[in-house]
Amino acid sequence: QVQMVESGGGLVPAGGSLILSCAASGRTFITYDMGWFRQAPGKEREFVAGITRTVGDTYHADSVKGRFTISRDNAKNTVYLQMNSLKPEDTAVYYCATKSGRWGRLSDGNEYDYWGQGTQVTVSS
Repeated sequence: QVQMVESGGGLVPAGGSLILSCAASGRTFITYDMGWFRQAPGKEREFVAGITRTVGDTYHADSVKGRFTISRDNAKNTVYLQMNSLKPEDTAVYYCATKSGRWGRLSDGNEYDYWGQGTQVTVSS
């Protein structure tokens, strides 16, 4: 079983930046694809960004492309989400998750095995 702990959320004005971190337990971090998702009040969970396990290919939702960047440090068992030019509509609880299967889309939350507890990001207008 993998446990993840997110950190870095908070309150930031529009146009500001935050870096989210997600530290995973275990020695098999490199065997997982990793993803960031978010859920705003009253809305469904949505994919934000994903990064593959070995090569580190990245994918970002259109809504955050050019503003957010996912990265990973396999030596530290940590995945990051750099968020720039934040907008009020980015306000949500952000979750990181692991995907052990080698098939399936990174953007499909149903493909993920373990989830963190979430960290709140609030962007004021």
